[in-house]
Amino acid sequence: MNITNLKLTPLAAAAISLLCGAAQQAQAQTASAGASTPTSVVVTGSRIPRASLEGPSAVVVITGEEITKQGYKNLFDALNNQAQNSGFTTGADFGNTHTPSANTISLRGLGPNHTLILLNGRRLADFPTAYEGAVNFTNLANIPSSIVERVEILSGGASAVYGSDAIAGVVNIILKKKADGVDVNLKAGTTSRGGGGDKRLQVSGGHSFDQLNTVFSLEVLDRDPLWSKQRDFMAVRDGTPTNTLSRKNVNNGNFYDLGDACGALGDLFGGSQFKHSVKKGTYCASNQVSPTYWTTQTKNRSTNLFGSANYALSGTTELFAEFLLGQNKTANNTRGPSWTSSSADNSYFLNKNSGVYEAWTKYISPEEMGGVGRYNRVWDDQATSLSLGAKGDIAGTGWRYEAGYSASFYKSEGHVQRALANIDSFFLGPKLGVDKEGIAIYAPDQARLTRRLTPEEFNSITGQADSDDTSRNQTLSLVANGELFELPAGPVKLATIAEAGHQRFANKPDPRINQGVFNTLAKSDVTEGSRRRYALGVEASVPLLKDLNSTLAGRYDRYNYAGRNEGKLTYNAGAEWRPAKPLLVRGNYATSFRAPDMNYIFKARGTGYYSSTTDHYRCAQAGQSIDTCDFANISPGSDYVQTGSKDLRSEKGKSYGLGAVWSPSADFDVTVDYWNIKIDDLVTNLSADTLLRDEAACRIKGDLSSPTCADTIARITRNPLTALNKPGEIREIRVNPINAAYQDADGIDLSARYALRTQSWGKFTLKGNYTKSLSKNSRQFDGDALVDELDELSNQDWRDKLNASLNWNIGNWSNTVFAQRYGKVPNSAQTAFLSPTTLVNLSSVYKVTPRATVSVAINNVNNRIKRDTTGGWPNYPVGNYSPVGRQIWLELNYHFGS
Repeated sequence: MNITNLKLTPLAAAAISLLCGAAQQAQAQTASAGASTPTSVVVTGSRIPRASLEGPSAVVVITGEEITKQGYKNLFDALNNQAQNSGFTTGADFGNTHTPSANTISLRGLGPNHTLILLNGRRLADFPTAYEGAVNFTNLANIPSSIVERVEILSGGASAVYGSDAIAGVVNIILKKKADGVDVNLKAGTTSRGGGGDKRLQVSGGHSFDQLNTVFSLEVLDRDPLWSKQRDFMAVRDGTPTNTLSRKNVNNGNFYDLGDACGALGDLFGGSQFKHSVKKGTYCASNQVSPTYWTTQTKNRSTNLFGSANYALSGTTELFAEFLLGQNKTANNTRGPSWTSSSADNSYFLNKNSGVYEAWTKYISPEEMGGVGRYNRVWDDQATSLSLGAKGDIAGTGWRYEAGYSASFYKSEGHVQRALANIDSFFLGPKLGVDKEGIAIYAPDQARLTRRLTPEEFNSITGQADSDDTSRNQTLSLVANGELFELPAGPVKLATIAEAGHQRFANKPDPRINQGVFNTLAKSDVTEGSRRRYALGVEASVPLLKDLNSTLAGRYDRYNYAGRNEGKLTYNAGAEWRPAKPLLVRGNYATSFRAPDMNYIFKARGTGYYSSTTDHYRCAQAGQSIDTCDFANISPGSDYVQTGSKDLRSEKGKSYGLGAVWSPSADFDVTVDYWNIKIDDLVTNLSADTLLRDEAACRIKGDLSSPTCADTIARITRNPLTALNKPGEIREIRVNPINAAYQDADGIDLSARYALRTQSWGKFTLKGNYTKSLSKNSRQFDGDALVDELDELSNQDWRDKLNASLNWNIGNWSNTVFAQRYGKVPNSAQTAFLSPTTLVNLSSVYKVTPRATVSVAINNVNNRIKRDTTGGWPNYPVGNYSPVGRQIWLELNYHFGS
């Protein structure tokens, strides 16, 4: 665990020099006396202050202290592992994803775009690039965990309070408002299996200067990549080896013998290249190509800086300001550079020397291009958030107000290696024209195919394509709350809100793609769009009886986009009943909505390819199972075309919940809640694998006319069975957003906490949270049958999750055992379910002095890695589990100041 190699960006270096001065000042001065603890708080899901976190809707709270004690690496790690986050997501460590520098969550398995993420109750700009190329979402990678006071997670619809997006729930990240002194924190980690090292520096704190109160946090992180070859079960790809060098007769499908070329180049790909024999000849191959070019953990270096200030303008008015700056550099690798002759056309050519149509292939090794990192994809991201405003009392009314302006901006620059347009002539020589069918004619020398490249030659046929993606979000808001009048059971409290906002995004690919600089004919167009929104809302808390309270909320949102205006009215109602002092019975009903994602609306014609594709129809025709099929997991996968639609309607949601809280003492409480969420007019793109599975099922049973089958078959274009090259293969998959008919989900949440206080052995606290999804039904079109996705082996969501922790505090020691049980998910071949798995974290914090603490944490104590070979390499369930194994962390913290 090397801490000395942690390098600072210019932003970090400048900030540290400033913060060190603040630390000395904090050490020399005595902080001003803190304000008294407020008697009420604003709980997520309501704008009316209340005395308790418990209300008509269940709210899960994670404190900043728990994030550390339970072994979470950062804020995203803590949210990702919450029981309510049951949805499968392709995060930064998924592999070949559209957003390798971003992390997100999916409450209730309803998708990242149905969970509203707030920072101190305010919206953030979406990540500029759409998740899976489809939906907009909020990135959770740039919020420093050291400044997090707590995180509140509300499940269920909350559009009547927050507007669009809050269908599955709301995550409100609440940052510290006050700190005294400066804390310097160093944390470093490694893995017992090797690779994937991690280092972090945090400097945070604050100071009070009479009426001015300040808080700041600087976080610098440096994470090493983890390559597939660093894990023994992924180091060699099983099954058919990758074709690395071949010459094929397209007319009859036979391979030409390349002589001793495979042996002469046998040192490539780490000495794994060899001559491979098949029924129709031989070619050079390696079973280490995929492991060589695959990072299972991305390389990341980021700097995040937060600051806030509150100034008491008078005894009743306060000015506030806060900012968040993040710089994030991410690098990953998912596939190396390969070349196939005339790949921008038909992938074959007429060889004038042999007189036949041929296809030449070469997979370029790290040894030929100067190291595997030469072909990394790199993203430079900058995130900025700013909030300004004033809050205080409205004179003579007893009401309070808050007027604010918030703005956030996100910029993501992508740098991807691409083959240049000259690559065909480099291997085949000059183009001699075309035949009567338009097929290119060359007279190539085989020696140019079989010789070793130099890094200089590789650089001459490869260039870097640069994309520039941005998004921004601005909001003006005015909130007021207070007591309206008295009822026999207590005061009626009211909150009102008025908002105006503006969003914009732009995806700008490298213009040279359309200028013929790179080896592709596919066009990449600029996608951009904006929309405005206005909202008025009101919320009331009405005490009906001494032990029965109700809440009502209504809000009207109006969106203006793509020449259209669309308004939505949402409302919710809740009730809290205390039949006895220790018992709370609660229920809620809410409507919600989501305006169509801007990417879905404004997406220009976008093209690309999937990381891998399984042709389920051809597998079925050949009578082969997926794990042995010749047409399964082909990488790179099929091409796709995606377009947007300006005719999409807003999604409409309904949710309700029933629950109870039993708390007979301050040391014991139990909660149970049932939740149910329904969505009409769901906006979605079908996944390519779902389309291909459905196409196979439809064609096999001869159903070409039912609504789903007709739509599916029309989306998939195949080469004719009479085609000279790749007959019957998928040529293109067309995906575009539509309003699906329906989706719903329901389940139960259970939680419990028990604290045991002893004089001799300290305090023991046992906590547990469990979520079980009971069903997740959907239909694509009105004429389709309702399908429970939890029974489908294509659905990778968790069916249930359990988190349990035992904390023991005694003297200067705090020790925590944290266990996470993950329920069943489908295997990679989608033929059966994997058994549940439990992972255990341990942490121990020791206070060396009143100012210094040392902590050690071990994540995944048993060094357990979930194996799954049903889908072949990489032999573990990507996205559901991690191949990292045991991680060991050492953390040092020192406090400067009073």
